[in-house]
Amino acid sequence: MNTPPPSPPGAERTDGSAVQIGALVPLTRPGWVEAGQHLLAGLELAVREVNDGGGIAGRPLELVVRDTAADPQKAAAAVDELARLGVAAVAGEYHSVVARAAAARADALGLPFLCSSAVLDALTEQPTEWVARLAPAQSHGWQIYADFLLGAGHSRIAVAAQPSVYWASGTRILRDHLAPRGGTVIELDMRALTPTAVCDELVDHRATALLLLVGHPEPAVSIVKAVRRDERLANVMTGAPAGQPEFAEWARLLGDDSAAIPFLRYLPERLSPLGARVEAALRERLAEAPSFVAFEGYDTVAVLAGVLRSHGVDRARIAEAWPRVAVEGTRGRIQFSRTPGISVWQWTWAPVQVVDRDPADPERFRIRHAG
Repeated sequence: MNTPPPSPPGAERTDGSAVQIGALVPLTRPGWVEAGQHLLAGLELAVREVNDGGGIAGRPLELVVRDTAADPQKAAAAVDELARLGVAAVAGEYHSVVARAAAARADALGLPFLCSSAVLDALTEQPTEWVARLAPAQSHGWQIYADFLLGAGHSRIAVAAQPSVYWASGTRILRDHLAPRGGTVIELDMRALTPTAVCDELVDHRATALLLLVGHPEPAVSIVKAVRRDERLANVMTGAPAGQPEFAEWARLLGDDSAAIPFLRYLPERLSPLGARVEAALRERLAEAPSFVAFEGYDTVAVLAGVLRSHGVDRARIAEAWPRVAVEGTRGRIQFSRTPGISVWQWTWAPVQVVDRDPADPERFRIRHAG
């Protein structure tokens, strides 16, 4: 397909050609493919609805999709390519470390980036006008998760962690929030431990909860299986704040062991009429229950379409519009503001829940705590 050249700064086409948005999505391993598929489903559904409603001032909206495969360098290169292709903005991405690379490149190029799902607080090193985010910052969500742990009676909490800026940040947030409240965080380095060895460490440290700060499906699935089969750990709660149990693959791989593992998700207790309509459309599109990530994808396009209709396709005008956004999304009214400690324009906040799969029916979710 021939792609039209970028418009000069401030110029807008009126010839009916498509308004293009770049979409960064993990669609191949080692990316979290199921999360990428849900994110893309939400993006695509919203684009279809925008176009059914007349597009952007009569011009169709078009996604230009690039697979990041959870690779920061690949994501940065994709942002370069999308900028050359003339997209009005870039959207998407699920993995925080990948989104950070994309945000840095978008900032350097002067290309608006609306991040759908990544939560790392420091999405950019310095404050930027070019980047906005829908997902709650990690410090906000994980502090809510820490409050849930304390409320459930857990004060000795082990984290099985792999090396990553994201996991290290999560561990620090948990420790900083729990320590003043009498909680202890015990770090288990998964570079040195097998799942069986993790079980021994939990016994030795008298931990009452184990949090999975590791990749999916492995080693997360093997750790869950080992803990669930160790009679010494019958009263130890396993948790996954990053949301691994949200997706159907988790239940397929673990069966009954997939239940009673609390995780964070970003949905309200009850969906609005818009949310319920989108939920039904996403369910049909995915042939399974949509995750909160699919809603994040839909809301991303809803925001960008609102900005494009009101402010045009010039990149600088899009970036200038972040503080003036007021869009009804599937999970509430979306507006962006400057939040202390957050370097990008932030929706403060999407709804936050701690949920798990019901042991009586792993296909059903139970709300354990709301922030």
